[in-house]
Amino acid sequence: MILKIEQITPCSMAYIRHTGPYGPDNIVIMERLKHWAKSRDLMNSHSVILGIAQDNPQIIPPEMCRYDACILLPDGYSGGDSAMEEDVHVGGLTGGKYGVFTIDHTAEAVKQAWEEVFRQLFAERYIPDSSRPILERYKAELIERHLCEICIPVL
Repeated sequence: MILKIEQITPCSMAYIRHTGPYGPDNIVIMERLKHWAKSRDLMNSHSVILGIAQDNPQIIPPEMCRYDACILLPDGYSGGDSAMEEDVHVGGLTGGKYGVFTIDHTAEAVKQAWEEVFRQLFAERYIPDSSRPILERYKAELIERHLCEICIPVL
């Protein structure tokens, strides 16, 4: 896997949160978010969707783990009251320095990546920053090529 270092810009995002064990329910809320975004013309060739696992299930009980399905919002976007009716919230991503790994968008590739990314970061002398969340990033132009990215905050 190839590691590149990227400075992610702070930005606004809309998100739906699931609390409970990570797994199939994450896919359900991701599809709900995409439906919401499509109905507001937010899905296009420049769309960026994020999956953010907020908690480490080795530390936090699975029933309390939080997962956010997110879409980055264009500058000046206002969610309005209708977003809240659908459990869609507007928040922000703090951004910062990230180690980015581009991988195949398959369950096997994602699983393998999680087994290797931290080892590679340490081998290249990067220290993960536990104060910011790890991102699974899905850019429209990468998804078309069946790729996605794992973005790990680093110091």
